[in-house]
Amino acid sequence: MTRKQRRASLIGAGLVILAAAVGLVLTALQDNIVFFYSPSDIAERGTEPGERLRLGGLVAEESVTRGEGTDVRFDVTDFAATVTVTYSGTLPDLFREGQGVVTEGVLGADGVFVADTVLAKHDENYMPPEVADALKRTGNWQGEGAEKSHSETYGEGTYP
Repeated sequence: MTRKQRRASLIGAGLVILAAAVGLVLTALQDNIVFFYSPSDIAERGTEPGERLRLGGLVAEESVTRGEGTDVRFDVTDFAATVTVTYSGTLPDLFREGQGVVTEGVLGADGVFVADTVLAKHDENYMPPEVADALKRTGNWQGEGAEKSHSETYGEGTYP
């Protein structure tokens, strides 16, 4: 084998190993690549109870119920489906009904999402782009620029 053939075979073997590694990583992360699932996504994909995921949407109007201590129960909706969420802890100061929210936790066997983290918008003009896009897909987007996509309004990767 000539020196040129050895070099070509070594480069080829390296590329095959790199492609296999990338394939394995993408396969392992395929469900975790999505930033969050909307209530409709959870209903469609048949999420297993106990599976850890992120749920995003709008806090449904008149759904926030405060329990003992820091226990809170509220509904997250995308207007096509609704998921009830329970959370024990301090809610972000900007959490309120009708606003975008992303929660992290597990779906219980009873269909109630048990959140351990609640993330709310950071100012009055912001909604996570994924939440806005999910609402637009279902035809329920009613915010400013309803006729435009998030990237048309704000540009790629920038936020007001």
